[in-house]
Amino acid sequence: MGQPVERESGEAAQSELPPGQRLQRGWPVTHYGPVPKFRPERWEFRVFGATADGEKHCWTHEELTALPYASVVADLHCVTKFSMLGAEWGGIPARTILEIAPPAPTVTHVMVWAEYGFSSNLRLSDFASDRTIFATHKDGELLTAEHGFPLRLIVPHLYAWKGPKWVRGVEYMTADRRGFWEERGYHNIGDPWREQRYSYQEEPGDGPEL
Repeated sequence: MGQPVERESGEAAQSELPPGQRLQRGWPVTHYGPVPKFRPERWEFRVFGATADGEKHCWTHEELTALPYASVVADLHCVTKFSMLGAEWGGIPARTILEIAPPAPTVTHVMVWAEYGFSSNLRLSDFASDRTIFATHKDGELLTAEHGFPLRLIVPHLYAWKGPKWVRGVEYMTADRRGFWEERGYHNIGDPWREQRYSYQEEPGDGPEL
């Protein structure tokens, strides 16, 4: 497990922030709805939809966490305008999931599903980034329930809502469709460096075809 990473302060840290963001000390708890109870005997991670072999792939919690562990040092930018810099996220790279349960050649997007039917859509290219990770740990410590234990997705180059807490599966899609927050007025892509916060900012090609 990695050790906590020292963060820069002052002007150096501020210069790393996307537009409209502020540096956050500590990690606020932000989510919609209650914190789910983790029941390991009933927990399952699924990959389904347009898989290469046409089959659904499932892992128990024990099986999933036995997959090779990796870590990335990456920032987290919340659409509520706070940013955490230089956290170490440990877990299973998204690319590992793509390798062991490959998508069909026609897949362009994924829907990441979480507890209570929460969902977030991503372009396949964003999901396949070598820095996208299904995190089980932060700074060498297991995630707490409030921060997404047992599994949350981290997509460092997008706003944090694109990486749900309490992830339960991934759906491979051959066309885009909006997830939970995207249906409620948030930007379909969510690039913090372009300040893509809300759907009214979308340009042609940013969202699903009507």
